Amino acid sequence: MTDEERAGALVERLLGDVLGTVSIFSVYLGDRLGLYSALANGGPATAAELAARAGVAERYAREWLEQQAVNELLEVAEASDDGARRRYALPAAHAAVLADRDSMTYFAPFARLSGVVDTQLPALLKAYRMGGGVAWGAFGADMREAQGDANRPMFLRQLAQEQLPQIADVHARLQAAPAARVADVGCGMGWSSIAIALGYPGVTVDGYDIDEPSVEAAREHGVADRMRFHAEDPGEASGGCDLVTAVECIHDMPRPVEVLATMRRLAASGGTVLVMDERVAETFGADGSIGDTIERLMYGYSLLVCLPDGMSHTPTAATGTVMRPATLRAYEQAAGFADIEVLPVANDFFRFYRLHG
Repeated sequence: MTDEERAGALVERLLGDVLGTVSIFSVYLGDRLGLYSALANGGPATAAELAARAGVAERYAREWLEQQAVNELLEVAEASDDGARRRYALPAAHAAVLADRDSMTYFAPFARLSGVVDTQLPALLKAYRMGGGVAWGAFGADMREAQGDANRPMFLRQLAQEQLPQIADVHARLQAAPAARVADVGCGMGWSSIAIALGYPGVTVDGYDIDEPSVEAAREHGVADRMRFHAEDPGEASGGCDLVTAVECIHDMPRPVEVLATMRRLAASGGTVLVMDERVAETFGADGSIGDTIERLMYGYSLLVCLPDGMSHTPTAATGTVMRPATLRAYEQAAGFADIEVLPVANDFFRFYRLHG
């Protein structure tokens, strides 16, 4: 391939990326304005009908509907040369992706995750030039809610139903008497904690997170009689837990060694410490990470969210989203664990680690 051909191919790829960015922002609008929900719940609509249902300006509703149809996210249910009379529908399969927060294919939160980054681009430029970072809280409710909504279907449908049962002794202990105690460190909006409590009706779960708005939201959805959410570091919490988890959060911790040492202390004798984190490649490049979809996605989150959040703290390990197994192994050894085991739990996005000793 000539240099001219390579340049042309890159331009074509970047054009696709621009189109994808525009599409994601349009999904952000449809999600946050309730346009998809209005179509899913109320059926096909004209621009005026959708504007009335969702409480938006009719001219914007018409432009959005046309753009969504051009991008094949919506279908034209009743064609007309008169744009005001044209009626649009959200196909059922697309509604699962764009409007059903219980669906395993629900993707709208990822548009929110992408859209909210735009609000912090000036702060990110400053951080990259001067050092320091952009704290998680700076991204606001959109980011917090999007993270929770993105994880919610998988946690509620798979964590206790498919993933934990693959760890036979943990599954057995969570089902046995006396009731098991679980500590969920870095619980965010609490869906991992809630999933464990719902999946194992006898257990009690304490969820810990330093982001108070996330904990407040978790308290609204928790299983009240068997769950407690704490807006604090678990450093002073009592031990004796049968299971201590950190679900998709260790890479975000500015002091991961301290967090892992706390998890080790919280576990009872014979208890299990379990970490779930991103399933990135084991090494850079050599094992196919170059061009890999998951690797590209995780580096994107790292550049824009996770690393800047980590860099906003002092001191910080500045891990970033792409935490490879060797990095976690170094952290767990520094925290006093004897060994780390990668568990054979199947998942495209997450890797499960059991920490021993």
